[in-house]
Amino acid sequence: MSLVAACAAGARASLLSSSPSSSSRPCQALAHQVRAYRSLVSPAASRGGRRSTRLRVRAARLESTGVSVGFRAPQFELPEPLTGKIWTLDDFEGSPALLVMFICNHCPFVKHLKKDIAKLTSFYMEKGLASVAISSNSIVTHPQDGPEYMAEEAKLFKYPFPYLYDESQEVAKGFRAVCTPEFYLFKKDGRRPFELFYHGQFDDSRPSNNVPVTGRDLSRAIDCALSGQELPFDQKPSVGCSIKWHK
Repeated sequence: MSLVAACAAGARASLLSSSPSSSSRPCQALAHQVRAYRSLVSPAASRGGRRSTRLRVRAARLESTGVSVGFRAPQFELPEPLTGKIWTLDDFEGSPALLVMFICNHCPFVKHLKKDIAKLTSFYMEKGLASVAISSNSIVTHPQDGPEYMAEEAKLFKYPFPYLYDESQEVAKGFRAVCTPEFYLFKKDGRRPFELFYHGQFDDSRPSNNVPVTGRDLSRAIDCALSGQELPFDQKPSVGCSIKWHK
């Protein structure tokens, strides 16, 4: 039995199903949806408050700058440790937009956003967004990012998306991913595969800057992708820990 299959034994998937939105509106008219999401993920932020933190981050910081808008989503075939299911890019073809996230268990930048990532994806999956997360870190240097712990993480944070294990790191290389978290928002343009629409940050919040988590940048991008509108703002790169490559 493979390591992933062993991790999946006895585990129960709790993925949320998504249904495409029946209507779309101009991106500029979706500000109320952004406010609704921000209120959902960060009540303090919606009231103008700040969420304090004492966490000091000394991890190496990298920015997501490897690809540009128009990049085509690479094919992949990866296992989900929680269920043992194998997922491919084709599994998401029925959705108008796809969010691919490179994350991991241990990175403080990811830990800072985990709960809000789960809330944001759950909110937008109900509107038609497809979402998937991938961990590509070497478990030789970071065993806490291994598949058995990924399955525990997915259950603990109630991830509504599949959390996949990229053991060979070939998928991360195909996406030209360099850090965690790193967000790729693809949309349909009538051709296959998905076309990159947004490759930027979740928001301005970082583990030690005391800026509240709102998901503002990513949520605005998703609204535009689902409504067929162009982005009305400049993309800022995501910042996080480097992917831990095999030696």
